[in-house]
Amino acid sequence: MELRTLRYFVAVAEELHFGRAATRLHMSQPPLSRAVKQLEAEVGALLFARTPTGVTLTPVGTVLLDEARALLGHADRVRVRVSAAAGAATITIGILDDGTDPGVSRLAAAYRRNHPGIDIRIRETDLSDPTCGLRAGLVDVALTRAPFDETALTVRTLRADPVGALLRADDPLARRDGLRLAELGDRRWFQFPQGTDPAWQSYWNGGRPREGPVVRAVQECLQAVLWNGTVGMAPLGHDLPAELTVVPLTDMPPSRVVAAWNEGDANPLIRSFIETATTAYRH
Repeated sequence: MELRTLRYFVAVAEELHFGRAATRLHMSQPPLSRAVKQLEAEVGALLFARTPTGVTLTPVGTVLLDEARALLGHADRVRVRVSAAAGAATITIGILDDGTDPGVSRLAAAYRRNHPGIDIRIRETDLSDPTCGLRAGLVDVALTRAPFDETALTVRTLRADPVGALLRADDPLARRDGLRLAELGDRRWFQFPQGTDPAWQSYWNGGRPREGPVVRAVQECLQAVLWNGTVGMAPLGHDLPAELTVVPLTDMPPSRVVAAWNEGDANPLIRSFIETATTAYRH
């Protein structure tokens, strides 16, 4: 079994859908299907049961998934150790100023455990740069949120968080169980600095131009709401001061937590980081 084929299999097994797996792998679906069929021929058993909506793992597929993850993890550790011996033992991770996220803590613990001796450098960036310095060459990989311009980047979705309107707790709308964007049309929203990625700005403004104070950091967003009654959006489930609340927005797509890196970058430390992040955010 080739490692590449096992990576294909793991992607399909985690997505339970050939189309989504092909998108994740940045390849078309036919060669992915052929590779899985070839793997099934080598194993001598079906790995997936096909359904109208996707696929499910067979008992044989479930066993192979556990073994494939272990094998691929070992292969990544081999690459990392070889790279470290060759002097490439540093990875710089860009992290978006996004408050506390338990996924980050799990990822940090898992990466340290898997790669002792690797020099891990962290660069936290403000909300005006959703790629966390990736395009400027300041980091190797970014742990951030989409959407943003993905040109020449590879992006892996780790989690999707519902979002809501960030309001003062004494706001008349704060008592609602849910809101629609149209109900906030006459409010001032916080803005990001001029030159910020348009897709990023548009998402956090609910898809239309808004007016309001310019902010760069999460704490500035919170203060804008506290002091000015400004409205913004925030992922649900994050810890907030008692004076603030988040009311779910029923007509907004979720905010995707993603890992991003430069397209074609073959640094084995990046690959290992992505695989570790995928597992850490799945739990």
